[in-house]
Amino acid sequence: MKKKAQIATFSSVWDALADTPEEAANLRLRSALMRQIAAIVEKAGWTQAEAAERCAVTQPRMNDLLRGRIARFSLDALVNMASALGRKVTVKVEDAA
Repeated sequence: MKKKAQIATFSSVWDALADTPEEAANLRLRSALMRQIAAIVEKAGWTQAEAAERCAVTQPRMNDLLRGRIARFSLDALVNMASALGRKVTVKVEDAA
């Protein structure tokens, strides 16, 4: 008799990709910051070059952000970019559910 293959389930894609809960939390925060920065750029109608200049990064770096290349960004770098755009970044710590 064949055993049924077990299918793992996760509460988020980050939990599935990460090796630890800490890594998943870091990915979740970086993803949220990247989405918000991209939304600011889109709303303003800036080109990648304009957005890069405002964020004090290169245009290829801005391209990486807008294409969602999360592995290329640390939380520090994303906080710096958001701050350069005149945004205040806050973090809320809650009990894990």
